Amino acid sequence: MSSAYCYILYSPSLDKYYVGSTTDIARRVQEHNRGKDKFTRTGRPWTLVYREEFESLIEARGRERYIKRMKSRKFIEALIKASE
Repeated sequence: MSSAYCYILYSPSLDKYYVGSTTDIARRVQEHNRGKDKFTRTGRPWTLVYREEFESLIEARGRERYIKRMKSRKFIEALIKASE
């Protein structure tokens, strides 16, 4: 069984969060910090501040979509705080 993750990154320079999903969280964070993606290129360095583990990538992507639909910084910060 492989795991998948929904994750949230934070950029102090932009004071913004980025929500994503992946099966390899370490690789994905490295890609964001290397500038692989256009959206996250400007906010480097990104810090992993939250993650949830799921059994499948489909479930992780569903959670990612839910968090993005909330369009709420307060919601994201509450998730992060609750996980600490």
